[in-house]
Amino acid sequence: MANESKVKIGIIGAGNIGSVHANEFSKLSDLCEITAITDAFLPLAQQRAVQYGIAGVAESPEQLIERSDVDAVIIGVPNQFHAPLAIKALQAGKHVLLEKPMGINSEAARDILRASNQSDRVVMVGHQMRWEAVPMQIKEQADRGELGQIYTAKAGWFRRKGIPGWGTWFTRSDQSGGGPLIDIGVHMLDLALYLMGNPKPVTVFGSTYAQFGPKRKGIGTWGKPDWNGKYDVEDLATALIKMEDGSSLTLEVSWAVHMDTDNKPFIHLMGTDGGASYSGSSGKLLTEKFDRPIESLLQAPEQDEGERARLSRHFLTCIREGKQPITSALSGYINNLVLDAIYESSRTGHEVKLNLDI
Repeated sequence: MANESKVKIGIIGAGNIGSVHANEFSKLSDLCEITAITDAFLPLAQQRAVQYGIAGVAESPEQLIERSDVDAVIIGVPNQFHAPLAIKALQAGKHVLLEKPMGINSEAARDILRASNQSDRVVMVGHQMRWEAVPMQIKEQADRGELGQIYTAKAGWFRRKGIPGWGTWFTRSDQSGGGPLIDIGVHMLDLALYLMGNPKPVTVFGSTYAQFGPKRKGIGTWGKPDWNGKYDVEDLATALIKMEDGSSLTLEVSWAVHMDTDNKPFIHLMGTDGGASYSGSSGKLLTEKFDRPIESLLQAPEQDEGERARLSRHFLTCIREGKQPITSALSGYINNLVLDAIYESSRTGHEVKLNLDI
């Protein structure tokens, strides 16, 4: 793609996350233009078109993908549709930005990865937390070797009362693939592996629990409940992931739990020369000098443009310059593979060995 041309974008899914993408990409009018949008509920797509000044409303995802004025497709729909739509878009020669998780399971993610490998198009997974200011500062220090060897890490996100859309696709395993593990746990898994330097996961031991959702407790404010629907996913998950280099990661997430929690995502990195902690919008670098513990506070700049802006610009840069995104299809596949292993370990009660072959 010529550097001077704008990337023409089509958005599949006009709900909350589709609106977020429309808002962010519309701010980058010097680099891109949103030419079309669609949704299963067309009036919502028409509403977003008016809201963000989008000229075209497609009647279906397939129609949007086929449009000649669409170079790249943003997919923000329930997890079960990620793979079919991403593969169709790639086969039609479109670049793809997928909301997380990349696939509803590792098989679907593998299909996307294979389609990506057969294409010269960009495939990027929308893990916006990698572009948050504090994790970016931690990553910079880790890459400079300030932490030494990161030998273990702990990551998680405990929501005390946050089950989204009870009875909707969020809580149906056939449509979502799981509960908080695949919803918010995938964010923490992705970010932790990235900050650790992308070590290769080799074994997983995990457990999942459903103590709130089946009793219609722990309901959050995200999404409108469908009390005629069903809840067949977990509401808490915990896992120990071991890497090829000997390092390990503990992952713990919940939608609902009886504990004292601030509801913020967190990561603790423990290295031989230093450590780092991240919680919400702040963090710390920790080390020892002259036999004393030393801490350095990390915060986002006052005029920070935000992680979504950086994510959006990164996607456009990768398209224009033919670069591989840092949240690539391969990283999305590895995340899905680990999630599947946690679910399998919980079902069987045994450790699961990972096979990263595609």
